[in-house]
Amino acid sequence: MFQKNSHGRNVVVKEGKLLKRLLVVFLCAVIISALGFGIVMFIKSRTNSGVSLISLRAKWRDGDYGGAYDISGQLLYDRPFNHTALLFRGYSSFYLAAAENDTVQAQGLIDEAIASLRQALLFEKDGGKNLPRIEYMLGKSYFYKDFLSAYHYYADLSVKYLQSALSHGYKADDIPEILGLNYAALGMTLESISSFSEALLVKQSDLLLLSIAEQYHAAGQNQAAEQYLYRISQECKDEKITLKSRYLLGDIYLEGELLENAEKEFRSIIDEYDGSEHAADAYYGLGLVFEKQNEMAKARSEWRKALRIQSNHAGALAALKKSSER
Repeated sequence: MFQKNSHGRNVVVKEGKLLKRLLVVFLCAVIISALGFGIVMFIKSRTNSGVSLISLRAKWRDGDYGGAYDISGQLLYDRPFNHTALLFRGYSSFYLAAAENDTVQAQGLIDEAIASLRQALLFEKDGGKNLPRIEYMLGKSYFYKDFLSAYHYYADLSVKYLQSALSHGYKADDIPEILGLNYAALGMTLESISSFSEALLVKQSDLLLLSIAEQYHAAGQNQAAEQYLYRISQECKDEKITLKSRYLLGDIYLEGELLENAEKEFRSIIDEYDGSEHAADAYYGLGLVFEKQNEMAKARSEWRKALRIQSNHAGALAALKKSSER
């Protein structure tokens, strides 16, 4: 009897140990399978879908700004403060904004560029290798935001970050010209002339020559302005820039009381562009010439011609209103 009970207990103990072993093996198999599945899914999600820092850098190297924008966005969804993803989100947003024809879309992209770059700047240590480039791109982004907004609310921020980038050793050919445009927007005429002149040493362009002439004119240095306008008249092939330079030259003659020269300049524009919208400013300028000569009937006639071409011409409207009050 005792032997039978002892034998039964041994069988039960053996079966219990076997079950425990089987359970341990089963649990290990489940854990290994789960880990394997997780690893496979992670690799698939990061490689097959192309969402990785490696693929992000590859898109950027290929100039695929749209692809870099998309991948950086997916990476930031998982890790909102990933420094590399923030950098490329900011960079790609800027270049997409610059290529966008829709102003509303461009404004949204440039705002995203600024937000991403400012976040990236927070995580960049002073002296970090990315710091100068981040500041440079922020300066350009604020400049473009200022351009899109049509108000000079961001030119000072553009100057701040571009100057900081320069102080940290960053070099880019377009910095002097952007600084010149920012200073012009801020009414800092002498600083603008200095930056434009520096830009001219890097690369000469007709638009740059006109910008320098405009700033010299704003500073009251009309002789210097005329020198740049003369260069445009001799070298420029761009009709819009040439026309602007001729208007400016007419204004300079007008301000200097060189009325014959002013009349000649405005009449030459009218002869070339009569009937088109380009002649409106010339008719307005010619009216100012006659006003200075106290020939008000002729002056009003020219201003009305300007309004027939451009019904909302601010200068002609104001001049006619002023003359009617005399």
